[in-house]
Amino acid sequence: MTVLTILRWPDPRLSRVCDPVEDVAAVRSLVADMFETMYDAPGRGLAAPQIGALQRLFVMDVGWKTGARTPVVCINPRITATSGEVAVGGEGCLSIPGVVAEVARSESVTLEFLDLDGALQSQALSGPAARCAQHELDHLDGLVTFDRLEPQARDALMAEYGAL
Repeated sequence: MTVLTILRWPDPRLSRVCDPVEDVAAVRSLVADMFETMYDAPGRGLAAPQIGALQRLFVMDVGWKTGARTPVVCINPRITATSGEVAVGGEGCLSIPGVVAEVARSESVTLEFLDLDGALQSQALSGPAARCAQHELDHLDGLVTFDRLEPQARDALMAEYGAL
């Protein structure tokens, strides 16, 4: 396994919509490297475009920093349901280090995805897991945290990051 370089915003690859994964077996090595990179960073989630692979794939492990590792691989993920409840919470991003933004997200979601065996999975996620999945899914659609903010908050955080 290899620790990969994480792209930093405003790298243009972070603004691209990713292509579906056509061959699950072909991404096994990439997934192993993504987990190695995420744990080394240390993060709770990592999307393929963050390491320059423009494919609809992310990995996450929301609880590993306070407990045992529970890695999840999400290939070609999509949200099939959301709760009516929205929560605002702080989000960091490995591609925008040092910045924490207050982002509104659905409190719970149902996520469908393929696992590493190519089997269709459906998981009901809530709290931090739902927030993480939505954040990583945004990356697959070419969105970063800044894209989820009101202009004034976005400008303030971009200035803090040094982008303005």
